[in-house]
Amino acid sequence: MTTLQLTDTLPVMEDFYTLQGEGMYQGQAAYFIRLGGCDVGCHWCDVKESWDENKHPQVAITDLVAKAAAFPGRLAVITGGEPLLHNLDVLCTTLHAAGFRTHMETSGSSPLSGDWDWITLSPKKFKAPLPAVSAAAHELKVVIFNKADFAWAEEHAALAGHHCKLYLQPEWSKADAMTPLIVDYIKAHPQWQLSLQTHKYINVP
Repeated sequence: MTTLQLTDTLPVMEDFYTLQGEGMYQGQAAYFIRLGGCDVGCHWCDVKESWDENKHPQVAITDLVAKAAAFPGRLAVITGGEPLLHNLDVLCTTLHAAGFRTHMETSGSSPLSGDWDWITLSPKKFKAPLPAVSAAAHELKVVIFNKADFAWAEEHAALAGHHCKLYLQPEWSKADAMTPLIVDYIKAHPQWQLSLQTHKYINVP
């Protein structure tokens, strides 16, 4: 369990109501909460502006959940940045009290906090996920940037629990080249599934 101090505010880069674009819950209405702060620093990150926590306002968790509850969907996705840099216990408790399912997208590089209905682990080479996060993940989503990433994906699949769903997702700038390779790989290794960033194809946040 995390040793981070309990907090009633969090640094929020952005929050918005949209469709989940990726993975198991792709296509479902979801309220996204993107927290500021990241210590992983992927060179192909498409939200580098999230990295510096101090650039984003501290928002009261009660206000944040009230904004989310104004919409009819009851799926909340916490992402970043790296959300586990913050203690997420109060956020999850407040979201659950408002009737939300709590989902998180994380690199797994920091200790778990919060009570999660769904954890999507997207490991990064720059800072390995902690074993406890790998074991707790419901979904492993590996971004494929080059051919060597398939072997790296298998290394992380071996660390995940038997319940964990396995996804391969092309890095957006390499999608044209990598998607056909992913399709062939999944056909040969059917324990994996394809994840696409459908929100980018349909032009929603």
